[in-house]
Amino acid sequence: MARNPVPTEHVLFDAKTTRELVAMLNQSLADTLDLAYQTKQAHWNVKGQNFYSLHLLFDQLFGQLATYIDDIAERVVSLGGQALGTIRSAASSSNLAAYPLEALDSKIHVDSLVERYGDYTGRMHKAVRRAEQLGDPDTADLYKTISRAMDKALWMLKANQEA
Repeated sequence: MARNPVPTEHVLFDAKTTRELVAMLNQSLADTLDLAYQTKQAHWNVKGQNFYSLHLLFDQLFGQLATYIDDIAERVVSLGGQALGTIRSAASSSNLAAYPLEALDSKIHVDSLVERYGDYTGRMHKAVRRAEQLGDPDTADLYKTISRAMDKALWMLKANQEA
């Protein structure tokens, strides 16, 4: 795991708090990158009667996650840390389950994404609480924005399980 250096000239919090925030945000960055590309995997490979609507939904969700990738990385840097946002660092650090690469049927894709979005959304809710405990309302607000959007994304994915 790469270090999370924090230069002393740009510290908004004490060094220990800053290190914890940077590490937490970098973990979220890895998870968000992983979820984004798992979503893109589903977008590229979905098949079935509801192909078109799922293809569009998965692409929309990917675009939303791409925005959050940038927001998370920029928050890391604004705290004085270094964003660890390469695909290799994300792959080695992500907490999400690996995506079933053999998935073709739309039901398998939807079920796989529901599981991963549920896990991810739970992590965002926990991150809100931790950022608040650490006294960082701006990072908590970022996590709240992401968690609200992911709650909606999870709802949309779950609605497709009933189709």
